[in-house]
Amino acid sequence: MTSHTRIRKFNTKKTYPEQALDNDLCQTVVARGAMVFVRGQIGQNLDTSESVAIGDAAGQTEQAMSNIKMLLDEAGAKMEHICKITVYITDPRYREPVYRTIGKWLKGVHPVSTGIVVSALARPEWVVEVDAIAVIPDAA
Repeated sequence: MTSHTRIRKFNTKKTYPEQALDNDLCQTVVARGAMVFVRGQIGQNLDTSESVAIGDAAGQTEQAMSNIKMLLDEAGAKMEHICKITVYITDPRYREPVYRTIGKWLKGVHPVSTGIVVSALARPEWVVEVDAIAVIPDAA
């Protein structure tokens, strides 16, 4: 586990009981170390630039989170180092499938999270984008 301090941890099961969500989040993260900024990731294969999961918000989120993990690995970071995510969706009805998918990838991490509904993303087939900020902890 990281040495980051995560303040006021909560799970969305309790915060949003009317929604089928299970995300571990917190209100504040205090972190010291090397910062890693991950560009917004979408339903696109990083190696081929092929758009995937057309019309499937959960599938695009799965690809975005897989991309984030790959990029963090390449930077020497881990998913547990994520401190902040921002989630952009083009339709509020995508919230539950998108956040359920993110919740699986970030179980036990407790980042802070901001969600935004936007009118469009860079390509019309993309319906979700996720960016992340991670901090690789200073050596103890």
